[in-house]
Amino acid sequence: MSGPPSPLIGNYLREVGFWNVANISQGCMLDSKLISALIERWRPETRTLHLPCGECTITLEDVQLQLGLSVDGSVLTRFVQSADWGAICYDLLGAISNNIYRGRIEMGWLRDTFLEPGNDSTEVEIIRYVGIMSLR
Repeated sequence: MSGPPSPLIGNYLREVGFWNVANISQGCMLDSKLISALIERWRPETRTLHLPCGECTITLEDVQLQLGLSVDGSVLTRFVQSADWGAICYDLLGAISNNIYRGRIEMGWLRDTFLEPGNDSTEVEIIRYVGIMSLR
């Protein structure tokens, strides 16, 4: 999202506990030197940062605390094992991607297919949009 979330979807974002994540880039200045330094110290084979004070890693708890995500409660989707991914895609999103590989959908397709809802959007379209935002 290029700006703050639309008032149309704000209540839905709050309801699913995704409001903080949707607003994470608002007023945020990126420090490219810090990002570059961290990238240089990241070791993908061990999933750790090698810092002068020792090794450290980013845990799921760190992400949960920083983004204010709820880890308790209902999930947005369910575990699905299916031979018909098109049907699952349609059931959850109301549209079918032409390129589904083992249950994975390209993020570009989501971005291009599900534009930010307008004043004439139905409640179902708004709810689907909020669910898709949580996947990005």
